[in-house]
Amino acid sequence: MQTKLFRSRTDRMIGGVCGGLAQYLQIDSTLVRLFFVLFTLGAGFGVMIYFALWIIVPAEGKESLPLNEQMRAGADEIAERARSLGGDIQSGAATPNRRASIFIGVALVVVGAIYLIQNLHIPWLRWLDFDILWPILLILGGAALVWRQVRRQ
Repeated sequence: MQTKLFRSRTDRMIGGVCGGLAQYLQIDSTLVRLFFVLFTLGAGFGVMIYFALWIIVPAEGKESLPLNEQMRAGADEIAERARSLGGDIQSGAATPNRRASIFIGVALVVVGAIYLIQNLHIPWLRWLDFDILWPILLILGGAALVWRQVRRQ
């Protein structure tokens, strides 16, 4: 079992926080990422906690640095990733991905339609509410992840 918490270099999507936590807790990093997404959507603190951990938790291989240098390295890494992301967004806007545009467009239409239907107050469509729909979507998403992993094995 891993005894020190660090940000992963190999299992990272943004800063390696979820990958490092997953290695420390010996669980799948997808579960940790899902926790952060749900915590962000639920209480709204997931992003702040993620960035705080990104600054505080040392990167893999840099655990021996003093705390202030670890924090400075984390903050510098966040700034570099933000610049890189800005460049990626700029180049993506210049040459848009057709599939991504269609997906985002369909998602916006569906969410807009749900809000419109809710505001029309049609009695037989009262079930179409985010308080009911959101948990159903989470259950379906989780079931799809489990089903995909079971099919692979």
